[in-house]
Amino acid sequence: MAEVESDELVLLNLPLVGHLVREVSQRVPVSVDRDDLRSAGMLALVAASKSYQAARGVPFSAYATTRIRGALVDELRSLDWASRSVRRRGREIEQTRQRLATALGEFPDDTLVAKELGMTLAEVRRADADADRAHVLSLHATDNDGAELVASRWPVPEDVVERTEKLAYVTAAVQELPERLRFVVEGYFLREQPMAELAAVLGVTESRISQLRAEAMVLMRAALESAYAAAQHAEGQVAGGVAARRRQSYVDAVAVRFAASARARTTSSASA
Repeated sequence: MAEVESDELVLLNLPLVGHLVREVSQRVPVSVDRDDLRSAGMLALVAASKSYQAARGVPFSAYATTRIRGALVDELRSLDWASRSVRRRGREIEQTRQRLATALGEFPDDTLVAKELGMTLAEVRRADADADRAHVLSLHATDNDGAELVASRWPVPEDVVERTEKLAYVTAAVQELPERLRFVVEGYFLREQPMAELAAVLGVTESRISQLRAEAMVLMRAALESAYAAAQHAEGQVAGGVAARRRQSYVDAVAVRFAASARARTTSSASA
């Protein structure tokens, strides 16, 4: 009898798995396999149906939601593509680009960066892609290491305010990018277009798209770190040079745009 009741709970709450997977999918990159998430959610639902005790007075849907969310978090952690080693390698490549840009007076191409680091061109591009995805995902994380990818509770007002502010800053950072860089960032991250398609539109090679994407991420990271980790951003940065001045000009422009948008939101809220 208990097994029959368990099966009924699973059947009645199948839509809950789909709902929670869709909720999580909005916060993670497209590279995360949704089928893997659904499988993890289904297993958690079955386990919840077997351990559920109605006598405790907790609705099954609420109990199962907690178990499924926990399973989805574990599944995302197990992927581990945004590990500390990925971030560390990404920082190493970025620092090399900034050093070369300061020395050359222009943004270096991937071939030069690879040569400087003793890596292959493919390794640099793969590391760039991993670091970019990790950086985007970290905006939705609840701690500095990006360990907690999906909150297992409803967010408190402070979390909502902080996340809204960060996303507003990212929006300002994208809008202040030079036109070609903005086109690449919006196409690659927001419209999920492949690099080959972006290259065809701009009439350049995929290698050039990769370079533009990397250049855009360096600028955006500089703007975000300037706003949220000023001390870390300043450490080891060279003050002089054309590239450094351009980067600082962009950072200042993003800050001005964000401040203007914040004032507009405040005015709109006050008049509402």
